[in-house]
Amino acid sequence: MNPERIAPWEWGVFGILVVAMILVDLLAHRTKRGETKKAAYIWSGVWVAVGLAFGLFVWARHGGTSAQEYLGAYLIEKSLSLDNLFVFLVIFASLSVPENKQRRVLFWGIFGALVFRGLFIFLGLEAITRWHWVVYVFGAILLVAAWRVARRHPSEEASGNNRMVAWLEKRLPVTSEYEGKQFFKHVEGRWQATPLLIALIAIELSDVAFAIDSVPAALSVSHNLFVVYTSNVFAILGLRALYIALAKTVHELRYLHWGLAAVLAFAGLKMILSDWVHVAPLVSVAIIVTCIGISVGLSVRARKRDARRKAVLKDERPRGGRQEEVHA
Repeated sequence: MNPERIAPWEWGVFGILVVAMILVDLLAHRTKRGETKKAAYIWSGVWVAVGLAFGLFVWARHGGTSAQEYLGAYLIEKSLSLDNLFVFLVIFASLSVPENKQRRVLFWGIFGALVFRGLFIFLGLEAITRWHWVVYVFGAILLVAAWRVARRHPSEEASGNNRMVAWLEKRLPVTSEYEGKQFFKHVEGRWQATPLLIALIAIELSDVAFAIDSVPAALSVSHNLFVVYTSNVFAILGLRALYIALAKTVHELRYLHWGLAAVLAFAGLKMILSDWVHVAPLVSVAIIVTCIGISVGLSVRARKRDARRKAVLKDERPRGGRQEEVHA
């Protein structure tokens, strides 16, 4: 699928669908009901369904190969976005942001991410088109990212404060008090940033850092602007609901970082070897699903095993105590 074959009305359909879904999302979350975990699971499913449905639109318009590329890019972004959840947790914990105020920060943070991702994707495609050697640079970036992710467990970051938050607090006039859900507060005749603004800036900057990895990874599947950007947008838009749904349990996926590292390594090798080895889009999809599926499956299995051990120890302690009393 060439960019020239993308009709303007197709971009229009995409834009209208995104705006409509954002408006529906905003209206649905005007009450606290939309912030419950159950509602977050439902909305995560809705966003996934919309993203996959748009893949069917790509299929109908441009054929199976383009649809497979869309699905591959979507799955890569959706998988790597799980890593963002750990950073969100640390940022909110560092600033002690209440749960009922986090949704506003996430909404504007994700909205800004759509703009930055579009810019990064456009510049990345332009660079690849002009200078083919950029493909090898992107591949090397992904391999380094894979090594970095594999070496550290993402949940370890939750043990300390976010460096970006500390850096921003030192350089911006910040009040420790909140003004409802506002980003600024008028204190002693001047405006000061509330912790919500610091959280928003930190999330935006962290997304820029993540884009350095995720955009080249998506470009390893397709070099079409329409495919890469639309798949990224639909993957990112569901991130707010996914965070609310998994915020308290994502740290239990102890092997997830291995799956993410495998996806990044695969994307890096795919780019570096693209001149000699062709990997079909459907094969890419299968590899991505397998890597994430195995890591999540092993994590769930380990969590259940730990739960059984705790249950056994809990049952043994009272029996041991009673036995000691009898002997006494």
